[in-house]
Amino acid sequence: MGSGVSILQAEIAATADGWRVDRALADALPTLSRERLKVLIAGGQVSRPDGALMRDPARKAVAGETYAVAVPDPTPAHNEAQDIPLVVAFEDEHLIVIDKPAGLVVHPAAGNLDGTLVNALLHHCGGSLSGIGGVARPGIVHRIDKDTSGLMVAAKTDRAHEGLAKQFADHSIDRRYKAIVGGRPIPPTGSVDAPLARSPHDRKKVAIVRTGKRAVTHYRMLEPLADAALLECRLETGRTHQVRVHMASIGHALLGDPVYGRTKPAHRKVLETLNFRRQALHAARLGFIHPISKHALSFDSDMPADMQELFVHLAH
Repeated sequence: MGSGVSILQAEIAATADGWRVDRALADALPTLSRERLKVLIAGGQVSRPDGALMRDPARKAVAGETYAVAVPDPTPAHNEAQDIPLVVAFEDEHLIVIDKPAGLVVHPAAGNLDGTLVNALLHHCGGSLSGIGGVARPGIVHRIDKDTSGLMVAAKTDRAHEGLAKQFADHSIDRRYKAIVGGRPIPPTGSVDAPLARSPHDRKKVAIVRTGKRAVTHYRMLEPLADAALLECRLETGRTHQVRVHMASIGHALLGDPVYGRTKPAHRKVLETLNFRRQALHAARLGFIHPISKHALSFDSDMPADMQELFVHLAH
């Protein structure tokens, strides 16, 4: 089928007889995800035993049949590998867990074409990142805001990417943030269940919108501070700016948040003294089932120095 293409022969196993052909091929070719195979089938890259092109991923597979799967060479990413230091919490051949510093953008976009986490991962992983996210976002399964610090996972293979994405979709990922907010919530433990979408008034902001996607944040106060509090916020869902918008909606915006916060005079002086210029939010825990080994993994990250300093200052 031309140059720049690898032809893989896939024989349907006896145990896969009667399965959908995309599932049976994924079983025969463990380096390719089922989603990738669906795309290849739809693109006319899979040939049946009689040489005819296969177009229907739902067709029933027959044990012993051999299919030819044409896998185009990867499209070169426009991103450059850059030697940007990373704090690695965990890494194997399937995925990598990073403790991201505040200020680091996750993936290239307008205004941030390099110097991103993707550029750093391309250097660190030698290019072995999942292609499902496309050339602009290789390996990226989820993201956290530029000025939020903490834990996030990236996929090295399509199968790992697909498995992690399913866990994010069914909200089984354990994601807990530490946040320093203005005021002390009463009661000290609660939940915010409010749908989120792009603000109809400012497309750069997220707002509570009746027709938005369901978003749920469970919070509890860890420490009372000076007209402030350290909270743990557990995400049942993972929407853009979720913690920031939800906490602001109940009158406890994150300190330092330039978009959703209204800083009180007393806190403004503290933030200026410490030169604290970001939302006080840290992704402190990340837990999930390893998509390949099926082992339960959980990682914890201490608040970075700037948030620790803010916490200590407000605790006195």
